[in-house]
Amino acid sequence: MTVPRVLGLMSGTSADGIDAALLELPGWPAPGGGAPLKLPGGAPRGRVVAHTFTPYPPDLRAAVLRAMRDEGTPGDLTQLHWALGEAFAQAAAPLARDADLIASHGQTVQHHPRPDAARGWHRPATLQLGEAALIAQATGRAVVSDFRPADLAAGGVGAPLVPFADWALFSQPGVTRLLLNLGGIANLTLLPGTDPARVQAFDTGPANCLLDEIAARAGLPCDEGGALARAGQVHEPTLRAWLAHPELTAPPPKATGREVWTLPRLPAPAPLGTEDLAATATEFTARTVAAALRWLAAPPDEVIVAGGGARNPALRAALTRTLAPAPLITFADLGWDARGFTDATREAAAFAFLGYAHAQGWPSTLPHTTGAAHAARTGKWSPPPGAS
Repeated sequence: MTVPRVLGLMSGTSADGIDAALLELPGWPAPGGGAPLKLPGGAPRGRVVAHTFTPYPPDLRAAVLRAMRDEGTPGDLTQLHWALGEAFAQAAAPLARDADLIASHGQTVQHHPRPDAARGWHRPATLQLGEAALIAQATGRAVVSDFRPADLAAGGVGAPLVPFADWALFSQPGVTRLLLNLGGIANLTLLPGTDPARVQAFDTGPANCLLDEIAARAGLPCDEGGALARAGQVHEPTLRAWLAHPELTAPPPKATGREVWTLPRLPAPAPLGTEDLAATATEFTARTVAAALRWLAAPPDEVIVAGGGARNPALRAALTRTLAPAPLITFADLGWDARGFTDATREAAAFAFLGYAHAQGWPSTLPHTTGAAHAARTGKWSPPPGAS
């Protein structure tokens, strides 16, 4: 029996480039076979057999960030949509020939989970760029894309979507496991054993997006090694002002993005130097993650940290302190790095699984985690050339 292989493509709110993860699914049925959803034994229930990261060229990243800031014209967005499609196609090319299909999340540039008249958001809406037809044309593989709109159409907030894949790949009987992703935005998934009805998941607030903005003031792409934060001091008045943000007290389901968490939209009780601002933002992220645990039905036995923020020792240290007594661990601590799961591959692999679920005809969301009225088959097909 052929083992399914799906290539997942992902660029998150940090907008630094494209992760491509080739996910192999031993024990799972062939794509499109119509088999019922049933978890194989063990965890993790897959392995990442190859991974690449393709950084965005500076001009492309700058265009993405402008779109996130609501700058530019419809013509600019159209050009960016196709430029990103070309970038995703190029990132997919080295691994696509070994994949049965491709799942491309694309690049989120705007996410409006709920109406906000003050900002001109009259309805829920979301926009991911990166034309999937270009990926299909370049690779000759079917592509699943546009994962978020179906959830919004069903009344959900469109995020986080990875909990379905987290449950399918990482849940384990008798273990209450918390997966914490530290991308541009921080989000969590609580896996209380293998019961999908008990999974909880939501965005907690910012992770790297504020830190990247602060690093840019020093001419840096990010706070590499947490050096800026470790050189500064937390400014308590600013921290208190940020912690009073109404987004943080809203109960789940909830989603957020750079549209909310950007320095110009946050109160500034005093002008701060770059190092003190970085230290304050790092502590803010750790406090907001810890505060979000109050919404969980059960305390976690362990917290598995992933995403770019997992490589920031200053943020890791702050989270270790604020999340105690639950231990903060990595995929490597569980030995899952031997199966290719790392902080860099988790989200791309998750979307690979969501694409696989769509091909099976399975629901690929947990509607109670997003607030959707019913489970949806997220994503749409872009067939390969010559297919009908």
